[in-house]
Amino acid sequence: MPATRFGRLAAHDPRFVLDLRLGRTPRRDTELRTRAWMQGYSAGAAAEETHAKAGEMA
Repeated sequence: MPATRFGRLAAHDPRFVLDLRLGRTPRRDTELRTRAWMQGYSAGAAAEETHAKAGEMA
């Protein structure tokens, strides 16, 4: 996924990843919210993959 899309979805800031690359340190609550979003996204992607594979087998 492009960095700007990730920033918009996870931190509501399209420059989030660029700023991190340039040395920005996020606030603790921003970090926690972003990590929670990543875990949810990962779980959703895994569920979609499992669902797609089950459909292929049927």
